[in-house]
Amino acid sequence: MYQALYRKWRPLRFADVIGQQHITDTLRAQMQSGRLSHAYLFTGTRGTGKTTCAKILARAVNCEHPVNGDPCNECPACRGILDGSVIDVVEIDAASNNGVDNVREIRDEVRYAPASVQKKVFIIDEVHMLSTGAFNALLKTLEEPPEHVMFILATTEIHRVPATILSRCQRFDFRRITPEDIAARLTEIAAAEQIELTPGGAKLIARLADGAMRDALSMLDRTAGCSVVDEDAVSKSLGILGATDAAALMQSIKSSDLAGAIEAIGQAYDGGRDLAGVIDQLLGLIRDLLLVKTARGDVSNLISPAYTVSKLKTLGEGIASATLIAYSRILQDAVGRIKAASNRRVEAELCMVRLCTMGGEAYDSLAGRVEALEEKVRHGVPVAIVPHVSDDGPPPPGDADAPPPPGDEDAPAWAVEETGQTAPVPKEKPASKKNPDWPGWPKVLEQVTGKINMGALTCLQISSRAELEENNVLVFCEDDVTAGLAKAQPTMDVLTQAASAVAGHPVRLKIYGQEQQPKRRKGTGRSDEILNKAKEFDITITEI
Repeated sequence: MYQALYRKWRPLRFADVIGQQHITDTLRAQMQSGRLSHAYLFTGTRGTGKTTCAKILARAVNCEHPVNGDPCNECPACRGILDGSVIDVVEIDAASNNGVDNVREIRDEVRYAPASVQKKVFIIDEVHMLSTGAFNALLKTLEEPPEHVMFILATTEIHRVPATILSRCQRFDFRRITPEDIAARLTEIAAAEQIELTPGGAKLIARLADGAMRDALSMLDRTAGCSVVDEDAVSKSLGILGATDAAALMQSIKSSDLAGAIEAIGQAYDGGRDLAGVIDQLLGLIRDLLLVKTARGDVSNLISPAYTVSKLKTLGEGIASATLIAYSRILQDAVGRIKAASNRRVEAELCMVRLCTMGGEAYDSLAGRVEALEEKVRHGVPVAIVPHVSDDGPPPPGDADAPPPPGDEDAPAWAVEETGQTAPVPKEKPASKKNPDWPGWPKVLEQVTGKINMGALTCLQISSRAELEENNVLVFCEDDVTAGLAKAQPTMDVLTQAASAVAGHPVRLKIYGQEQQPKRRKGTGRSDEILNKAKEFDITITEI
């Protein structure tokens, strides 16, 4: 029967434990000197070797021929403990055996001498799950057990263990294993298992494992079916974005390309990606960008192996450190929302909306907003200019010839918008509709129900209207969020097909946001008369 890699390659000696030398050296020294404690407490994050070291220690104290403090794993006692036939070494899961009665059973067993080995060893895993009554029942036995008994407690949540228990145990804190150690161990195991693991694949798995060797081996197990386990194979097998896709999504966010960002989220969702993992991956990319932008030394060993320093420098051009920090705050909030959301895709899309339309309020301070503005100006990003009329009268002399903002040649230019995004110029009179509302638009939305994203459909039903102008359907959205959702693919194509079917002829869909207006031809009565006459005689007209 196939055995999982993390079970097959579980260390059998202290020397085989990765990344915990400060603990294994101490335990071996205690074994050699005979100065063993009656109770140990192992604490640390998951997958760092707590239970493994507990089992090695249980064999070492009962081994008939120990080698430099390590068990020989060959004597009858070691083999019996390994195959589970020795009843004097008991492993208890406190998560499911956490009551007073369970501890009383342990207290009763402590009285009797071991049957086949030197010491009875009780390994209590996830000890923080014991009830208050169970902890109290364990206190006296844990403080003064018989000479033939040893307790080894393991926990991932040390703060939930009572101080009365902590004071009776010798505590060892297990550290997160470094990515370098994990990658080296993965390479050794892959070579022994005849798995073609590339250095990049090993480094990516090591980073994703977050210091847990067991998690790293489980990831390697999942990707072992690929002919070559490289970065792309790991990304596809584990359901995360590839480095190229993540960089492209970051580029869309950087350029405020909402349609592109939402399209990337849709592709990740359709490809079976975990959207919370996608957001977490963006956080990791932003962390790497911050390191490259702010660190003065060489950070090539600190960033993800999927990227190079030069690529991160190129991607980070035009983005201030304050902007990256603001991005990370939005993404961190989104991770919590996505995990609790009933519709994860909509929540991820709303996160993209917040990132692509981020304003000055997202920054921690005015200094951060100024830094972001300076970074944009330094790299040639156009900064929109908005009118500002003070109560003191007209602008100072010399400003009257300032260039107007795009889309409004008549507007004065007296102030700079801090966010760097195009700001609409307020109008004294709202633009009047040139054409009546198209009655076919509600039918279009009815036809696309179930064919486009539910969030986009809801926004369009609530806050959009349409006009039919010859072969164009002009859709006016009350906010930029709705416009961005409508422009994303495949939503745009589905809406166009439905609009053509309702109109009875092929049409082109044009989406306009909150302040956007279509350019309409301003013709005189005489020119309109000439154009109409030309159409009557089938004369081809070219607009310039």
